[in-house]
Amino acid sequence: MSDVKKFMYLNRRAPYGTVYALESLEVVLIAAAFEQEVCLAFVDDGVYQIIEGQNTDGIGMKNFSKTYHALGDYDINKLYVSAESLSERGLSGDDIMSLVYEDEEDDWAEKPSIKIVPNAELTKIMSNQDVVLSF
Repeated sequence: MSDVKKFMYLNRRAPYGTVYALESLEVVLIAAAFEQEVCLAFVDDGVYQIIEGQNTDGIGMKNFSKTYHALGDYDINKLYVSAESLSERGLSGDDIMSLVYEDEEDDWAEKPSIKIVPNAELTKIMSNQDVVLSF
């Protein structure tokens, strides 16, 4: 029996205005450092966390969005985005950051980390996790 647990971090809130998005990102990086199998899902207003070109100058908060680009370095390459959440907010895959990882089994080729999925598929992915933490 493997000691590696499968963790999904479910991101439901906008990136700024609360601590949830930043806390989720920090916890994800810590879990990956302890070699847990980690994936992230972005639903509801959580999809705003990975929108390209964030600018926090007007709200006086630190912009931590560039940290998402480091996820691949921690072997976090399973990021799921709710297609319905994007659509409901007038967004598409073109609005999302280009997050990639290097696949060591494919001669270190860069591959996309983000997969846009319908909620029905996201529900199935969630049911295969050992732990789901909502932020």
